[in-house]
Amino acid sequence: MGSTEQNRRPRREFTDAYKAEVVALRRSSEKSLAEIARDLDLTASSVRRWVSQAEIDAGHKEGLTSSEREELVRLRKENRVLREERDILRRATAFFARETR
Repeated sequence: MGSTEQNRRPRREFTDAYKAEVVALRRSSEKSLAEIARDLDLTASSVRRWVSQAEIDAGHKEGLTSSEREELVRLRKENRVLREERDILRRATAFFARETR
């Protein structure tokens, strides 16, 4: 393992409610984003991303809302599965076409 992997903190998951609390704290506090992140043992980039996404969801900023992002992820997964199924059917069709000659 390289030294960057050893210094990397394990990936943590946070609930939407917790993220909303952090965003509300940022909006109501006079502390900087970096101070809030440090106080809560979070990365500044995570807090910045949560604040930005909250602004998009509220319509104050351009971008994909959380629900649009979730739909995009779902549709991409569905698209990948459909392509795999199509490829399987193509191979099966080619196989059976050769067998019947």
